[in-house]
Amino acid sequence: MSELQIILLSLLQGMTEFLPVSSSGHLILFSKFTDFADQGVAIDIALHIGSIMAVIIYFLPTLWEMLCGLIKTRFLPKFKVYGSQLFYLLVIATIPALICGAVLKFYGLEWLRNTKLIGWNILLYGLLLWVIDCMSITARKIRNLEVKDAVLIGLAQCLALLPGTSRSGITITMCRFLGMERREAAKFAMLLAIPTILAAGMIAGYELWREGNIYQIKEACHAVGYSFIFSIMAIYLFMTWLKRWSFLPFVIYRVLLGTILLLEAYGIYDIKVWWQ
Repeated sequence: MSELQIILLSLLQGMTEFLPVSSSGHLILFSKFTDFADQGVAIDIALHIGSIMAVIIYFLPTLWEMLCGLIKTRFLPKFKVYGSQLFYLLVIATIPALICGAVLKFYGLEWLRNTKLIGWNILLYGLLLWVIDCMSITARKIRNLEVKDAVLIGLAQCLALLPGTSRSGITITMCRFLGMERREAAKFAMLLAIPTILAAGMIAGYELWREGNIYQIKEACHAVGYSFIFSIMAIYLFMTWLKRWSFLPFVIYRVLLGTILLLEAYGIYDIKVWWQ
């Protein structure tokens, strides 16, 4: 894999991971509609690890508050202390995705990397985000979440294992359904990505180390570094955007992209001809 491909993939990952548009779907489509070879699941995970490092840096004060809350409560799940509450809400919301991820890994993930599935998921879940965002109230903050809310958000996140759904998008959609403010919904969705993607990253990293492919390990390290740079910029811009505006531009983008992909997948329109 060339350095240019890694940089372009990192840019794509940084731009799409925290926007509700599906980064995994874009990473898969990149090789389908360019002359670059498919980078594979391991590099995809490395790119996501870079994004998670960006989340950790951006929300470092919140993570510190979580640590202080846990120490204050002696690591007991006391929801009256914000740091402790947030930590255990994230743990509860993570469990369903870990279980579903383990099941999918057992059956293999490559069969999910097809254009029809990605196109339908990008289109339909984009429309769902728009409907929920328009209909929902905007009142609740993370402090107002309960255990049942965390379970619902965790179950929604399981759908993100299907490329094109968007982990950020589907969790934000559920958060908005539960009445959370847009920035609070985006914040919880980003924090929720940390344990899920770190777990996947540890598994992928162990497999790379066991295989002993030094060249692929080097590629993965470069992907992590570049992805971190682009992701930290994207997080700042996205959170700034949500201070004043809604998710509508991202919904429009998903509808257009999903429609084009489906036209191509069903042989009605050839994207590569247009691209060239």
